[in-house]
Amino acid sequence: MYVKNSSIGEKLLIKTEMTEYTIQILESLSLLLYSDNRPHNLRTADLQKGLILVYKGAELVGEGAGFGVPVVRYQDKEYFSGSSTMQILQKDDCTKIVKQFVLNTVSEKRFRKVKMENRLTRKLRKSVEELYQRHRHWRLLVLNNFSESIGVKTSFVRVKPAGNVVVTYCIKPPRINMKADFKLRENGRIQKIFLLNEQSSKYFRRYCDSNGTVLLDKHIGAWENVEAAWACVSNKSGEVGFRLWKVEDAILHRGREFLEGTFDWVGLDYEVSPEKTCFEYDIEILGSRKQK
Repeated sequence: MYVKNSSIGEKLLIKTEMTEYTIQILESLSLLLYSDNRPHNLRTADLQKGLILVYKGAELVGEGAGFGVPVVRYQDKEYFSGSSTMQILQKDDCTKIVKQFVLNTVSEKRFRKVKMENRLTRKLRKSVEELYQRHRHWRLLVLNNFSESIGVKTSFVRVKPAGNVVVTYCIKPPRINMKADFKLRENGRIQKIFLLNEQSSKYFRRYCDSNGTVLLDKHIGAWENVEAAWACVSNKSGEVGFRLWKVEDAILHRGREFLEGTFDWVGLDYEVSPEKTCFEYDIEILGSRKQK
């Protein structure tokens, strides 16, 4: 049912059993948001997702996080969301979804059954990340495949929450305005905040930007800075996709990895200063015309 909030002219959709919500964008293109951890795909199976693109009835998120998903890096580990609450509001032709992500999940590496998370392994992992940034022709896929071949596995485990991030999705097709409010503990220990905007790399294989750059598949790179005013990821024909813009005081990254049964994500992710308490940006959904 709906309850009218006369002070702001919005109607709050109260439905306690609601675990998913769909917003139609075009005849065959829509956005889907779950309050639980669906879809349970590959390595992100136990993590919360953001808005998911659905085309002709098929979810196009793959292993991606969806649009508008927070990750917070502290000095010792990165916190992901394993649970959430969700509210739906309607105001004229704008749909608002308010999703509170609880940062209560961290990644854990094990060699066979032995936990590998300690100061030494974290330092080693950071060194590998820095090495990869300097030598990007060393594919991250190769490093991860080697780790798995010798028995090193990554899983996500629940821990004491590091705080909450409330993300408000204001959807007015073809635009989505995203606003993230950070309510985090121990702010002095935060190193970086990320807002992920990812879908499936199996479907979205083309990158282009306002500088005229056009890249396909592996040439998109695994983690590259975007220097253009805007960037777009789409299917190979350029007919379905999404566009984001550079935002002041944030770094926009592009990335794509695909390996059947292991990696399946492509995205345009923001890296935000740890001093931020709020971050806002727009996404344009592309579904009716080819992009240059």
